[in-house]
Amino acid sequence: MNRLWVRLTLAFLLVTSLMAVFVAGAIMWSAGRQFRGYLAQPGVFARGGALDVLEAHYEAHGSWAGVADSLRAARPRLRRGAFPERRPLLLVADAQGKIVYDEAVRERIGQTLDPFALASAQPVVVNDVVVGYLLAGSPDFDPLGPLERRFLGDLQRSVILIALVGAGLGIAVGLFVSRSLSRPLAIVAQAAHAFARRDWSQRVPLKETAHIAEVAEVAQAFNHMADSLQQAEAQRRNLMADVAHELRTPLTVIQGSLRALLDGVHPLQMKEIAAVYDETRLLSRLVEDVRELALAEARQLPMTIRTVDVGAALQAMAERFAAAADAHQVALGVSVPEGLPPAQADPDRLAQVLHNLVSNAFRHTPPGGRITLSAEAQPAAVRMSVRDTGEGIPEEDLPRVFDRFYRGDRSRSRSTGGAGLGLAIAKSLVENMGGQIGVESRQGQGSVFWFTLPALDHPEQSS
Repeated sequence: MNRLWVRLTLAFLLVTSLMAVFVAGAIMWSAGRQFRGYLAQPGVFARGGALDVLEAHYEAHGSWAGVADSLRAARPRLRRGAFPERRPLLLVADAQGKIVYDEAVRERIGQTLDPFALASAQPVVVNDVVVGYLLAGSPDFDPLGPLERRFLGDLQRSVILIALVGAGLGIAVGLFVSRSLSRPLAIVAQAAHAFARRDWSQRVPLKETAHIAEVAEVAQAFNHMADSLQQAEAQRRNLMADVAHELRTPLTVIQGSLRALLDGVHPLQMKEIAAVYDETRLLSRLVEDVRELALAEARQLPMTIRTVDVGAALQAMAERFAAAADAHQVALGVSVPEGLPPAQADPDRLAQVLHNLVSNAFRHTPPGGRITLSAEAQPAAVRMSVRDTGEGIPEEDLPRVFDRFYRGDRSRSRSTGGAGLGLAIAKSLVENMGGQIGVESRQGQGSVFWFTLPALDHPEQSS
């Protein structure tokens, strides 16, 4: 199976088994070696009587002359000692380490023991004086008897049993750990599959993934993505419903007017044709706004970014609305400080943004009010504002003023209040030019719509 928990479990099983086999083998090898070494050391086999024989010989003769005869004479008693079945071959050296008796290799008599062998030898002490040394003369001597072999066998079985139990515990722990590691990922995958089935409310429970930091980060990222996609889906549905609603009104008017003309309810006069024509213009404007907004949000709207004189752009927009200001009895002014740096923007799109904001201000400013276009320099940016003295925007509506088809005053008709796309288009255009847009408002005190555009790094290069 290609499951993560299966792979992790198999990995734990392999590692645990290898470690159990290695540790068990090492323990059995070391225990057997150490036990054999213990039995073969002089202090053990000396208990069989060899040490007593050597001490008695030296006390009787005062030297090691004839030690071979004394050991041969005591051989029957030595066989009944520590190793009744097989006695180790003996090696005796004098106090200086010179070999005086070697039962294994007689040719070594007269040679001197190396310091390592001498250090492991059993000293022969007579009258509190070390007169010689005793040790096993055959390095391959096996001191194991039936009891010793039974002891090693029991030890080996115990080690194997402990290794098997340890391996089982390791596998159980590995299975638990692997399942705990893979379960959060399975929860994320389950949420993803549910989301793919268009269950937009599906989220990953963070408590189920909090114990693994990396998986918790993936779960949080998934939830953020799900929130964004759910919001985008809701906006798409709302857009389709809003477009259908906005298109239905002019189409209904056109259809009704044409039906009245065909049925002879209204005479075929220029004013009737003009009414139908006005509705087609409204319909065409709505379709163009939707198309332009779609291109702007997809960042596919053509842009020609170049240096723009912000003061001149504001002044031109004020002159464009001068007649409308007189007609609405609204004061329209421009406030631009000296030394304002030029901005980097598309002049036509900048004019379109200003036109949308100023048009919106006129719709909400009563006669006797004032609209002010202003600009100020900011670090690496130029901020432009459109301030009005209208009724203001309710606080609960502020987060939605730039939404598509949103109109705070529902009583306004589409001919006077617009379709609710102007501010959404302005927001997309500003963001496409690398700026930001926002609004500040208090009910009864007017509103300030502002946006920023990147400033030219070196004004002197704006020629």
